[in-house]
Amino acid sequence: MRIAIIGGGIVGLTTALSLARVGLKPTVYEAVVEPAPLGVGINLLPHAVRELSELGLLEKLKTIGVPIEELIYWMSDGREVWREPRGTKAGYGWPQIAIHRGRLQMLLLEEATRALGKSSIQFARSLKSIEQSADVVSLLFTDRQTGLPCPPVEADLVIAADGIHSAVRRQLYPSEGIPKWNGISLFRGTSRLPPNTVGPSTYWAGHSKQKFVGYPISTDPNSGEILLNWICDLPTGTPGSTPREDWNRRADPSLLIERYQGWRLPGLDVLSIVSAAKQVLEFPMVDRDPLPQWTFGRVTLAGDAAHPMYPIGSNGATQGIIDARALAFYVATQPSIASALKSYEDARRPPTSEIVLTNRAHGPDRVLEVANERGHDPAIALDSVFPLTERASIAQGYKAVAGFDPTQLAQRQSYTP
Repeated sequence: MRIAIIGGGIVGLTTALSLARVGLKPTVYEAVVEPAPLGVGINLLPHAVRELSELGLLEKLKTIGVPIEELIYWMSDGREVWREPRGTKAGYGWPQIAIHRGRLQMLLLEEATRALGKSSIQFARSLKSIEQSADVVSLLFTDRQTGLPCPPVEADLVIAADGIHSAVRRQLYPSEGIPKWNGISLFRGTSRLPPNTVGPSTYWAGHSKQKFVGYPISTDPNSGEILLNWICDLPTGTPGSTPREDWNRRADPSLLIERYQGWRLPGLDVLSIVSAAKQVLEFPMVDRDPLPQWTFGRVTLAGDAAHPMYPIGSNGATQGIIDARALAFYVATQPSIASALKSYEDARRPPTSEIVLTNRAHGPDRVLEVANERGHDPAIALDSVFPLTERASIAQGYKAVAGFDPTQLAQRQSYTP
């Protein structure tokens, strides 16, 4: 079977590696000319780590990332809203791992190259168009190094894992337009902290109009120095307006320092953390509406090409990894491409659509919204207006929606045939 994967990011490479594990040999076409470990940190939740573990990557992930043991939510004045164990500390069979996105991608590239051969991962290939008949899909690429058209490629199956600006999705839904922006920008950076400054925890503080998120993504084995990934959410535009989507847009840290004056978080000095960053990048918080259909004939969507979502609840890369594994499973176990893609879409489109909409309503961060609405006055005892049982219900509800309720995950069938 000739399988073309469009996009050599986390989802495309996980798909390629998963297909290789079931005896297939896809080809990955990536527009980037030269791969590099770019980006900042992400959290891989236990249901994603389960999938990467079944690909034999757990020990390598723990070496280059940080197993997270706890999640803590605070108000901006330091009052604790919610705290819960995470990963194996919460009884999961797999850890939650915070990791540098670029290091994860390079690990997947190394593993996919080893499994498939260097020629199966082609760079500088920008997709121009796809055409399909009942029997085959024809793909036209441009060589980004020369600017010249590449010879046409034919495939029996095309998997589009080419991100929120997917060229394949644009061809399937030509009138969809640009991603939807809620007017919030994510100011992201990494800062090096002295040993033992923070533990293996994720820290959330504030509310949707001004938030701080931080978590360690590596620890130097010699010095003990911690690399902390952090995000500051701030409104910078009108909801529904056109986002500034320069993914390398540099931001002025002084804006953050001015806005976060007076924040008091236990054990975390937000101003010092922001000031320690060598660079700050600004990204718009964007998503797209859930689609009624991912699969058209022999072409289907995966990851952000299928369901881009607000980065709330650590589910972006996690859900894409699960897509990759489910897709490979059904391709390997169903009698035809048509039945495989139907099974894949039936399994993955409804839950990811629900996550997209739940994240628009703040997802698990809803605990911060309610705390801010009811208890913004520091003199108010939070327990009197926002009972712990209600906070627990929000946390548990999101786990069920996103597919990582511990019992639910333990009982779910494996995507290894």
